[in-house]
Amino acid sequence: MSKVDQWQKIYSAKPTEKLGWYKPRMQISLNWIEKLELAADVPIIDVGGGASTLVDDLIEAGYRSNTVLDISKHALSSAKARLGEKQKLVTWIDADITVVELLPCQYELWHDRAMFHFLISPERSQKYLDNLFQALKPGGHVIIGTFAPEAPKMCSGLPVRRYSLEELQNTIGGDFELMRHDKELHITPGGIEQMYLYCHFRRKT
Repeated sequence: MSKVDQWQKIYSAKPTEKLGWYKPRMQISLNWIEKLELAADVPIIDVGGGASTLVDDLIEAGYRSNTVLDISKHALSSAKARLGEKQKLVTWIDADITVVELLPCQYELWHDRAMFHFLISPERSQKYLDNLFQALKPGGHVIIGTFAPEAPKMCSGLPVRRYSLEELQNTIGGDFELMRHDKELHITPGGIEQMYLYCHFRRKT
């Protein structure tokens, strides 16, 4: 089964709010974004955003240049349906981040909660990092949430790579400066505990 079909199946099997990584509000991310005091027109991308509600809150906060990228058409359709007319305020990219070629220096903020840790092969994770480095402007920000070492080895039936702070820093690389980090215990709709590591990096100029 291809990666696209795999994720289409996962998103089609359950309502969005029943998926393991579902969270009604990305509070840590939103708090950190607020502290950045970005201009309303800066380009923001939510990678693996799927049916996440982050874009709803970004629109509500006044950000006008939002992009959501996801491999699953079903996930993106769910988000569009939820937003209604507001979906027109968002650029939607139906693509695999490890295959798509993003434009250089396109985004001021790159956000990813619960996507990167599914890239367990070195080739796929490196392609993600190549796109990150290409698409993020110098001085731009990365907010990323992955499974911490305490988290389960699987999520929604798929293996994940768990990261310590040091491992994630080393993986993101020396072109990025760690600005802040935190952990959050996420309880899935099925009652499973998942410890997340959140990091905010800034690309060096």
